[in-house]
Amino acid sequence: MAKREETTVILAYIAVCILWGSTFLAIRIGVSDFPPALFAGIRFLIAGSLVLFYAYYKGHKFPGDFTDVRRQAIVGLFLLGGNGLVVWAEQWVYSGVAALLFAVVPMFNAILERFLPNGPRIGLKGWLGLFLGFFGVALLVLTSSDTKIIDVSGGIILLLGALSWSLGSVYSKTFKAPGTMIVNIGLQMFAGGIGLTIVGLFMGEANNIHLTSKGLGALAYLIVFGSLLGYSSYIYILQKWPASKAGTYAYVNPVVGVILGAVILGEPVSPKVFISAVVILGGVALVQFSKTNRNAEQESSLRSLAK
Repeated sequence: MAKREETTVILAYIAVCILWGSTFLAIRIGVSDFPPALFAGIRFLIAGSLVLFYAYYKGHKFPGDFTDVRRQAIVGLFLLGGNGLVVWAEQWVYSGVAALLFAVVPMFNAILERFLPNGPRIGLKGWLGLFLGFFGVALLVLTSSDTKIIDVSGGIILLLGALSWSLGSVYSKTFKAPGTMIVNIGLQMFAGGIGLTIVGLFMGEANNIHLTSKGLGALAYLIVFGSLLGYSSYIYILQKWPASKAGTYAYVNPVVGVILGAVILGEPVSPKVFISAVVILGGVALVQFSKTNRNAEQESSLRSLAK
């Protein structure tokens, strides 16, 4: 890879780390003035529409079969349904803590991938990482409820959101998606936006919409920087780096989320939160390291057989 190209990839990686880490802050700001399901739904309806329009304008290949569209819609409903639960929880859970708890997604992925045919298996380090990570979650939720940083109900909702995101991620690996990645992401965002908007309307949130500059600004930031620029940067990284290396952004997002929440919103960062963060991220790193090593061993074996 040329030096200039490598620099561009690194800048894109930094952008993903900062932009996706800052979305938890923007959600916390926006949901204070905007009902949660509609806030998330409108975000992804607009972002998905813009992505699909761009793909159509550029002549990208769209799925030609309803089954393929339905599969992408299911992925989007799981992924962005998980995001909707994060938005719901951030009505009372601090943004930094939400970012930290959502970092357990790779651990849920590791568990769910075991049910896939020929799915990656985690070794002893991976199981240790799962135990360590979930111990850190319990430590954070149970020791911080008295300080109102997070409570048990908020912790459960965020874990369900992470599980939903993982279900969508793992389900997407069970079929070969036609069309381009840009089109598929647009379909996922649009479907998720429709689902969240329907939930919001069903819950009567339309009567609670209060248009303020703060809420609209947070919504615009999430559409442009969180969905459009963040996703496009990540897609570019995936084209240049291995998925395991690109996925390390998940270790940085919580740190960015905690720092931004503390600096901009004055969210408390107690020693308990710091210790929990180290334990959770350490567990996630062990799980990812175990999966990466196992995959590398499998690839090496295949290459040896091919010789």
